Amino acid sequence: MRDLRIVSLLPSATEIVCALGLRGSLVARSHECDFPPGVERLPHCTRPRFEAGGSSRGIDEAVRSLAAAARAADALGVYEIDLEQLASLRPTHIVTQTQCEVCAVSLREVEAAVASLAGLQAELVPLAPNALTDIRDDIGRVGEALGVPERAAALVAALCRRIDSVADRAAGLPRASIAVIEWADPFMTAGHWTMEQVELAGGAPVIGAPRGPSLRFEWEDLLAADPDAIMISPCGFALDRAVEDAELLARDARWQRLRAVQAGRAAVVDGNQYINRPGPRIVESLEIIAEILHPAQFDFGHRGTAWRWF
Repeated sequence: MRDLRIVSLLPSATEIVCALGLRGSLVARSHECDFPPGVERLPHCTRPRFEAGGSSRGIDEAVRSLAAAARAADALGVYEIDLEQLASLRPTHIVTQTQCEVCAVSLREVEAAVASLAGLQAELVPLAPNALTDIRDDIGRVGEALGVPERAAALVAALCRRIDSVADRAAGLPRASIAVIEWADPFMTAGHWTMEQVELAGGAPVIGAPRGPSLRFEWEDLLAADPDAIMISPCGFALDRAVEDAELLARDARWQRLRAVQAGRAAVVDGNQYINRPGPRIVESLEIIAEILHPAQFDFGHRGTAWRWF
């Protein structure tokens, strides 16, 4: 097999490649790839076409506008690919995604980029993580494409054992209702694999459904659901930035009317590193959710670093 030269265009894919023992074959990453430590020193081949440091409302409006425009023929998307950088790296494989056009560059854009570069013969490896089974399949797909299927099988087996361990412990516990807020302004709930994890950890999501997409909702929906717990894990935000959004919610008088808030069971999570990242650390995400739902029964040591009560 020819020497691997891998470009990963989303953080979870970078983590998968590294977990398969191929970190030394990574030649570039997306602008968001930051784990395992050290990968940020690699050149990046993407950049956003919006101001990533703005308010949650401003980011939402900019991303939605760009995504809507991208659906038109020949329109630019939410992210830009550095074609000159990509060409100079001569990758053998490019790992990309088909799941979310606002999370990373779309497959359509990657295909167009490769087609525009004469002589580039990179194999595209598209991932589609809509559910936990998809994440396991994606790991297998990457392992197969990169010539290490046995490593992928071993990694999936190890992840499944850890997931089953948490699920078995949670199975006999009373189910706690929980609202998972993936974006605070406007409100969006989590979906896809996150809601599956909620159920495995002994919870009952009050807005949204397992394997379904993220959904917009209103204050009235949250007040009507009045869950036992609330988890705020904004997509792409580190813990300190997520706390800022939680503080924004807390300034609204309606926040104090919620049972979870009154009981001190509102949590803020580093969604960027964990909840929103469908890679090998889905197990850590499950452990975090279990700690929030059943703090007396679960303590994996994530509180204080990956999440905190708010």
